[in-house]
Amino acid sequence: MKKLFLIAAMMVATLSANAQNEVGQWSIKPMSGINLATMTKTTDSKMRVGLAAGAELAVGAAENFEVSAGVLYSMQGVKGKGDLDGLTYKLDYINIPILANFYVTRGLAIKAGVQPGFNVTKKISADGVSADIDGVKGFAFSVPVGLSYEIGGVVLDARYNWGLTKAFKDVDSKHSYFSITLGYKIPF
Repeated sequence: MKKLFLIAAMMVATLSANAQNEVGQWSIKPMSGINLATMTKTTDSKMRVGLAAGAELAVGAAENFEVSAGVLYSMQGVKGKGDLDGLTYKLDYINIPILANFYVTRGLAIKAGVQPGFNVTKKISADGVSADIDGVKGFAFSVPVGLSYEIGGVVLDARYNWGLTKAFKDVDSKHSYFSITLGYKIPF
């Protein structure tokens, strides 16, 4: 039993040892997961749960530090509640996160950066009927911050995306959402 435990511990250590990119090494990480999206300064609204999927490219820039950039399809917006129950504001984006990833320990990274986003869907739907929404801005800018943990190439990533720009031309509401994704890091 002790030998089995020792072998398992050595395997986990080997997997963890390859978790972050070495200086100058590149990797690509396909990833998918969920967004838990809301918007600031909205009343009678609740969270919209949607898809987050795409890929990120990363390079080891220094010891314990890498830089990454990606392209993610992101389902954002809100759902109505109370008198607005049944309404869904579907504001989907192609986001481009550019992140600095600092490894505080092997496999565990703190990340922060900037994220421009481009609107690709602007619909309101209720009871199976949908229509375009007027006044949605085509560009959104946010600051993502989060944590990720890597083991054996598998990466669990959790981020909060703090919207800095208004989502609508005439309303002061901004995007605010958590993303939780699972990805696989492929070095090349």
